[in-house]
Amino acid sequence: MPNSYTTLWTNDLCRYLERSGYAGLRLTMLFGGPHQSLPSFERAGVKPGDTIFPVRAFRTRLHVLGAMEVSRFIPYEDAGTELADEDYAKLLDWRALKAGGGVTEVLLGPPGSPLAFDTVVPADLLGRLTFTSRRGERRLKHVEDGRLMRSASIQGIYRLAADSAAELRELVLDRSR
Repeated sequence: MPNSYTTLWTNDLCRYLERSGYAGLRLTMLFGGPHQSLPSFERAGVKPGDTIFPVRAFRTRLHVLGAMEVSRFIPYEDAGTELADEDYAKLLDWRALKAGGGVTEVLLGPPGSPLAFDTVVPADLLGRLTFTSRRGERRLKHVEDGRLMRSASIQGIYRLAADSAAELRELVLDRSR
């Protein structure tokens, strides 16, 4: 069964993407690497068929920015030879997601949901958002009165519990309709 994951995008990256006209574009690729600023999807356990939800913590709110299903991974150094011309063009289109370098992996997918910066996770969902790992399940930390006080517990790539993934997917789908 496929899993779903969140990955935190910085506010600087989100502001750049908003100003540069990325809103409304469908995600087709993501980048990972060995650094905390650009963590490895492969090391987090992401596999083809899984869904990635980029999120943003902004002004005590959690925003879900979109969703993309992963179809395959390729090493970044092989992108020039492994990607078809149209996919290589997408690599150039999405280079802003490389966040300063250190890229070692490229995740490709069919066009995902349109990127949007205004979809706030409702306070009730924020309070019950649950992540899962080999050690068990945990709720999102630092949530007080329906507000996200600190983003420390979502920095990185984290696997969502099935119910939480379904609710985030519904938020993204509702926005796309």
